[in-house]
Amino acid sequence: MQPQYSTPNPAAAYADDNMRLAAVRARDAAADGAFFYSVRTTGVFCYPSCAARPALRHNIGFHRTRDDAVRAGFRPCQRCRPDQAPRTEREAALVAQACRLIDAAEDAPTLTTLAAAIGVSPHHFHRLFHRIIGVTPNAYSAARRQARVQAGLVSGAPVTAVIYDSGFNSSGRFYAAADGMLGMKASTYRHGGLGETIRYATGPCLLGQVLIAATGRGVCAILLGDDSAQLLADLHARFPRATLVPGGPDLSAWLTQAVALVDQPGTSHALPLDIQGTAFQRRVWEVLQAIPPGTTVTYASVAAKLGSPRAVRAVAGACAANKLAVAVPCHRVVASTGALAGYRWGVGRKKALLEREQV
Repeated sequence: MQPQYSTPNPAAAYADDNMRLAAVRARDAAADGAFFYSVRTTGVFCYPSCAARPALRHNIGFHRTRDDAVRAGFRPCQRCRPDQAPRTEREAALVAQACRLIDAAEDAPTLTTLAAAIGVSPHHFHRLFHRIIGVTPNAYSAARRQARVQAGLVSGAPVTAVIYDSGFNSSGRFYAAADGMLGMKASTYRHGGLGETIRYATGPCLLGQVLIAATGRGVCAILLGDDSAQLLADLHARFPRATLVPGGPDLSAWLTQAVALVDQPGTSHALPLDIQGTAFQRRVWEVLQAIPPGTTVTYASVAAKLGSPRAVRAVAGACAANKLAVAVPCHRVVASTGALAGYRWGVGRKKALLEREQV
């Protein structure tokens, strides 16, 4: 199912009864908490998103707060529980609790253990976690472990210590998983790509120059700039001790696809991506990859999609950390005002990409 993007509306967005009624008819969860509605024939009051059978208009009343509804003589609906926080907030709190359990555990907790800890069935928990976080509990746990491994290696900790601090019970299990987590051997990652060969290619595009780089696992960077020397310096800064070599025929084919993505943003591609980042960054980037071409969303709506509405700055930081230009379309994320805000490769390029997607 294609994700739906909408920025949560404040109470001011439902300033009159017609707008409130429309929200009730649409069961708009974004209106939950902005107002409450009551049904005279049943004597209950509800959230706008309540799934109860719609009432006739002349039986519906509106209230600014739940206290106003209680004072008017109505009791909370047993279905949507308007006396509690909105369901989306309750669900987000449960998933956040599960995330904290995963983060604190030495070994990845089982699905059954996590579900029991938050008081729901394993099947419901799995669906809820995936809907809010965007990945399965197992994938989230693996990403968190990856983040611990990366942080430990970069800090200079011995590989043996990183193995056990990251929750691996044996070195064999770690080395079996290391390539998938790091794109290279652990010792290589720790030493800035020492001994790793990263192939690259550059070429002109409508927005200047594009550089594509690849490890043995796939494309690890698509960078935009004004000249190839600047882009190569940027790549070298990311992997200061790796061997950077011009790519072969297959990289030339990938470069052609990368140029096409820049010149015609919104087109599909078959590039094998070696996406590396923290667990939160990868969650953000997965949401970005689901944004339809020609569409923009706000940083706030991405944060809300992740179930972390206050993480707007963290979302902006994840967008800034993206090194796969256009393939991970952070150019489709704008400020709440609609302003283009920042872009790693220049606001002018962001504007041009969005304009070309409208063609």
